[in-house]
Amino acid sequence: MRKGYENGINIYIMTMLSREPRQIVAYAVDNTVSAAHIQKMVDSTLQADVYHSDGEGSYLGVDFIGGHHNRNMEDKSDTHNIEGSNADLRHYIAGLRRRSRCFFRSVDTLMAVLYVLVHAYNRFGEAKMLYH
Repeated sequence: MRKGYENGINIYIMTMLSREPRQIVAYAVDNTVSAAHIQKMVDSTLQADVYHSDGEGSYLGVDFIGGHHNRNMEDKSDTHNIEGSNADLRHYIAGLRRRSRCFFRSVDTLMAVLYVLVHAYNRFGEAKMLYH
């Protein structure tokens, strides 16, 4: 997900999502989408059997240790969950809404807001799994 700032610098929020329970297991914020940032997220979480991603070229430089990487370039059938979580982030954080006049003046503020939302989102995902 990309968010533009008033001075023209794009900030990218990269997220990794677990399907069961539906939780954000890692996230990063930077002004580029790079294999190094994605690799740090992969290394910081538990190993998965399968990793799903879109056609972004940065994934080619990532070592998905022990897991199969399913890179969907044509359809979004395996990435609809992450697109949904991105929509949730934009919905619940005013500074990430499209065409919004709200924006974060610093990356630290964005990181703090993401921290709070991700922890609430993950508690909800766990409660939803236990309820079912």
